[in-house]
Amino acid sequence: MSLSNEIVLRPRFKFEVATDNETLLKTFEASKLSQKDFIVSRIDDHIFIKIPKKDQHFWSPQLHLEINEDGSNKAIVHGLFGPNPTVWTMFMFLHFIVAALFFGFGVWAYTNASLGNSYAIQIFLTLLMVILWFALYVSGRLGRYKGKPEMHKLHDFMNDILKSYR
Repeated sequence: MSLSNEIVLRPRFKFEVATDNETLLKTFEASKLSQKDFIVSRIDDHIFIKIPKKDQHFWSPQLHLEINEDGSNKAIVHGLFGPNPTVWTMFMFLHFIVAALFFGFGVWAYTNASLGNSYAIQIFLTLLMVILWFALYVSGRLGRYKGKPEMHKLHDFMNDILKSYR
């Protein structure tokens, strides 16, 4: 699995497997009992593969697979690597707060400039929001880098389970 240098915090992939989706889903369910290195859970056509709590850190990724049926005896596997949903929600919330403050301070600066008042503080706060957004982006990239070895472990685990179907 190669992770390109694009601006992607949650890498995705998709491939086809020459068996029906229910067989794949049951294979993943059976892997729960045969190993202890990963937590595997299933909800409908979705498989979630996670690192056990004792081995997790803040940026530990999880692998979400959606296995859909595609015609007779074929399945399409959609994969998505991402952080814990709680971490991702907090991260997106911070992005939205910074964006809202950026626009708020920008409007405040424009209003003061239109009224002929001083607007240096508002410009400073607007630029501070840009710096905070870059800091959030960089922290996301660093988190992805820190979680990359675990992403490879999750991907290898998935490939080991699916190797007999490919």
